[in-house]
Amino acid sequence: MAFKSIIDEVRGNLETIMADLSVNVKFTVEPAKPGFGDVSSNVSFLLARILKRSPRDIAAMLSERYGMLPCHLVSESVAHPSGYINFLANWTRLSELVLSESHRNEFGCLRIGNGSTVVVEHTSVNPNKALHIGHIRNIVIGDTISRILEKVGYCVNVLNYVDDSGLQVADIIVGFRHLGFSLDPPEGKKFDHYCGDDVYVKTTQRYQDEPALEEVRQDTLRDLEDGTSETAKFADEITGRVLKNQLMTCWNLGVYYDCLNFESHIIRSGLWGRVFARLKEMSLIDLEDSGKNAGCWVIRGDSREHDKILVRSNGTATYVAKDIPYAAWKLGLLDDPFSYEEYIKEQPAAGPGGVQRTLWQTNLDGGIGPSRFAGEKVITVVDSRQAGLQRIVSSLMGRFKSVPDAYVHLGYESVTLSPETAGLLGLDTDGRQAQMSGRKGLYISADVVYEKIRERATDETRKRNPNMDEAGIDRIAHAVSVGTIRYEMLKQDLDRIIAFDLTKSLSLEGDTASYIQYTGARASRILERSGRRATAGLDVDFGLLKENTEMDLIRAIGMFDMYVGDAARNLAPKVLARYCHDLAVSFNSFYEKVKVLGLNNDPLEDARLYLVESFRATLEKALDLLGVPALDRM
Repeated sequence: MAFKSIIDEVRGNLETIMADLSVNVKFTVEPAKPGFGDVSSNVSFLLARILKRSPRDIAAMLSERYGMLPCHLVSESVAHPSGYINFLANWTRLSELVLSESHRNEFGCLRIGNGSTVVVEHTSVNPNKALHIGHIRNIVIGDTISRILEKVGYCVNVLNYVDDSGLQVADIIVGFRHLGFSLDPPEGKKFDHYCGDDVYVKTTQRYQDEPALEEVRQDTLRDLEDGTSETAKFADEITGRVLKNQLMTCWNLGVYYDCLNFESHIIRSGLWGRVFARLKEMSLIDLEDSGKNAGCWVIRGDSREHDKILVRSNGTATYVAKDIPYAAWKLGLLDDPFSYEEYIKEQPAAGPGGVQRTLWQTNLDGGIGPSRFAGEKVITVVDSRQAGLQRIVSSLMGRFKSVPDAYVHLGYESVTLSPETAGLLGLDTDGRQAQMSGRKGLYISADVVYEKIRERATDETRKRNPNMDEAGIDRIAHAVSVGTIRYEMLKQDLDRIIAFDLTKSLSLEGDTASYIQYTGARASRILERSGRRATAGLDVDFGLLKENTEMDLIRAIGMFDMYVGDAARNLAPKVLARYCHDLAVSFNSFYEKVKVLGLNNDPLEDARLYLVESFRATLEKALDLLGVPALDRM
């Protein structure tokens, strides 16, 4: 529980006092602002109306009563003239509690989920092109949310919806089958880049010049939905190659999945027919008998103008209908029509928390048991442009399951490139931020951004470590590159557009992954130079840690689980990104003002080394939740 333990102690004692006074109010106990003790409560303000006294007088009365109660982690309670009650920690006891817990592997773990199953779906990029830096925001958000939810006790199923039968896939199939594009990419070019940069872009340009191709496109789309056609079989081969390349990009960034769900399988599974029947049985949709929507099945909106057509009068389902059966399947509301098989390529490394994840994929031809990947709750990571559609799906699923928040849309804004970064990557934007478009070929792939950052990180690492071997340089350069990309996607509020700037993101100062990783490496170097590793078994006098910067760092370490809980409850990765930065700032302040080694005072040196190791271990755990690799040297 770490720092939360003192908060819980204060809350419990205040509740005891209120019970004696025969009053009850909902009050807050939270970490105090600098200069106002260690913990503060607003309880006096809430009692003022009940007790007919001023908050200041009530604070004094409560403070006096508090001093009569048994206290383990609080040394003193102080009534502030404003009416708040401030509590000062017994830092010897609190330091021992926080720092001892920080050495445990489960430090920061919570029981919010209590083993319940949640589905997190993210990525869901059409398998017709390489992933660009805009897609990476979705992928990194989804992966980080999965890591956080696992940390707080959920069983998480991570899904990637593969839209292998949509219009964008039809476009590259037209290019290959009707416009003569080779099945082999140019030498040195990944197949997903070739499909997106050449086949997709050039095929969509041809539609403008050759209107007759539009009919070929629609015929191709129908063949894809059939599933038994030669076109569909050919498309399976092409999209499979693209998907494999996309997954290589994701794996390189430390992103892992549990199951790939193919839209073609969903279409052929019969899920839609069953969902449609259930929607009618439950009166969740209506058949319009007059007006412009006569003969259509509609979902009622707030007014007739906001009604959404689910099935047209000719019996064909609209795009709104596509996500409904999939959402119902994810929530386990329908019998599972799928069987599963292991994906053709093993995920190359351990996923979040160090657990190897087997990657499965749907099929309709037999395999392992049913309902393997459904959840009691679903979180779908989709950009904010689809908020309207997601509201409809969320509302329907809430009524379907009779749980209003069973289906959650986690939206986010887009990613642009700063003018400087666009220029570095060869894109002329006339001094403006670069908005990306896959159809127009105006995007920068995630692979290219990674390689550019890696080149710079390699040069800087070699310069700083002239005697390091190439394997060590490669390890650091990769960690910096992955950390930079992921942290830049996570440190902003989800409702803010990101302007990705390559140069600023690599700075060793300010709010960057490099700054945080460098701080962790600094701590590791101190421990290395000490000649002994500070561990939980070290005999430490915690009362020696009484400098302000030491207590500030201990407080920051101790609040790890509180930030984890906040990030989990609000599905807010930024909370943990901010925590990592603030924790690094606290350590650097400690490092600048307090000497650790060469003290000629072994007990104090041991205590400070123990604190340094606690920081290093906590930062590593926090960074792991963000998918940012910690480093012992930079």
